[in-house]
Amino acid sequence: MKKKLRIAVLISGRGSNLQAIIDSIEKEEIEAEIAIVISNKADASGLVRAEKHGLKTLFVDPERFATREKYEGEIAANLKKEGVELVCLAGYMLLVTPYFVNQFRNRIINIHPALLPSFPGVGSQKKAINYGVKISGVTVHFVDEGCDTGPIILQEPVKVYDDDTEETLTGRILEKEHQVYSKAISLFAQGKLQVEGRRVRILP
Repeated sequence: MKKKLRIAVLISGRGSNLQAIIDSIEKEEIEAEIAIVISNKADASGLVRAEKHGLKTLFVDPERFATREKYEGEIAANLKKEGVELVCLAGYMLLVTPYFVNQFRNRIINIHPALLPSFPGVGSQKKAINYGVKISGVTVHFVDEGCDTGPIILQEPVKVYDDDTEETLTGRILEKEHQVYSKAISLFAQGKLQVEGRRVRILP
């Protein structure tokens, strides 16, 4: 029997992308298993979602650590203990440091609600509306030392309508996120992602 990819999901909030990943795994659309779900917020409702599915959860309080590297060292130690092979950031609202990136180089992925390199950082949907773009979308990318600057794995467009608000656009982008993130994880699990500098090649 083929060994399943062991993944960790890092969250800060409600965990809707976490739920989409759980659903895709349960439907056997992804050959993976969630080894652990970690949050930097004790009251993140995503932890409750995970526990309902019998998943191991952990709250790591950044306030308990003198530096961000020591905080991330605690997370890294738990990931390695669980044999994690891929780290998925899903609404995790802390920038990871170069220390953490180097612990899991090309094994950390993130999903962003815009077509990078446009509108990095927080508030991307509002930025897209204010700028007047006609197309926004979703990007799944490997995480590097910058803010939303890592090599792009997948992108999907989402049309921006004249009467869109930040809330309506966010809702449509989120629906697309749930599809695209699982697809990217599946490609990684199948060994089909090859990083060449800034380019990610999807192997046949």
